[in-house]
Amino acid sequence: MNFKVEAGSPAAEKLGPTLETARLILRPPTMADFEPWCAFSADEEAARYIGGVGTPPQVWRSMMTMAGAWALEGFSMFSVIEKESGRWVGRLGPWRPHGWPGTEVGWGVVRDCWGRGYATEGATAAIDWAFDHLGWTEVIHTIEPANVNSQAVARRLGSSILRQARLPPPMDVEVDVWGQSREDWKRRRAG
Repeated sequence: MNFKVEAGSPAAEKLGPTLETARLILRPPTMADFEPWCAFSADEEAARYIGGVGTPPQVWRSMMTMAGAWALEGFSMFSVIEKESGRWVGRLGPWRPHGWPGTEVGWGVVRDCWGRGYATEGATAAIDWAFDHLGWTEVIHTIEPANVNSQAVARRLGSSILRQARLPPPMDVEVDVWGQSREDWKRRRAG
């Protein structure tokens, strides 16, 4: 299903900022995202490294968790909207659930948009925002060792493996913690 979503919707504006890149709009999730998010979560390949296939009740809980994080912490993952079509194409951004191994900027994009650079483009904007507005000193990306696509995105962002960790339940998987410091990010962006 193809949804046209306005960037400045009242629900999204109440929760947090809207960021724009050349091709994307990043904004907090709204209920208009539910059906495309369900389709994304039902795709076994797209959902493989982000907790697996999710049912509509699980997607609803995930969306509400992210909206709650926006309301209570002032940050969470953004919904990713393709400017050209207005279509919801994923979620990415700052993320730090209880017990998480650090201040993460993560990503997940619908499979028919893989290879377009959307994860790198959106994550770049989200990392800039996290360092500039949240005051983070490090950004990490928790990536399972078999997830070569996300490893490539992390490399394009200038990240490298910092350590290993185990994600807390319900994920409960071993991951490589990729990342970089604010100083390294700023130096790379300036150069």
